[in-house]
Amino acid sequence: MNITTENFEQEVLNSNIPVVIDFWKEDCVPCAALEPIIDEIAKEAEGYKVYKVNIKENLELARKYVIFSAPTTMIFKDGKMVKAISGYQEKETIVNTIKEYL
Repeated sequence: MNITTENFEQEVLNSNIPVVIDFWKEDCVPCAALEPIIDEIAKEAEGYKVYKVNIKENLELARKYVIFSAPTTMIFKDGKMVKAISGYQEKETIVNTIKEYL
């Protein structure tokens, strides 16, 4: 699911389980490389949700969460951002980080 400025509060901040968000942009080689990994993590997710945010289409969110580079993966828990991971990461690294917040 894609998150936008309009549904961010409902789907992320008001979620009763942790939420992982992939902040990405078009024409970003590391973003394209990370996309299938994020999709795989989303399919396997248990106890958390995984969403994507297109930075260019949601500049307000990118500014609010100070996204300087893409991709940036963030973990939200109890309505707060608790972890940010910049750049391409291997699946195992992302999953192990997520597990810290479950």
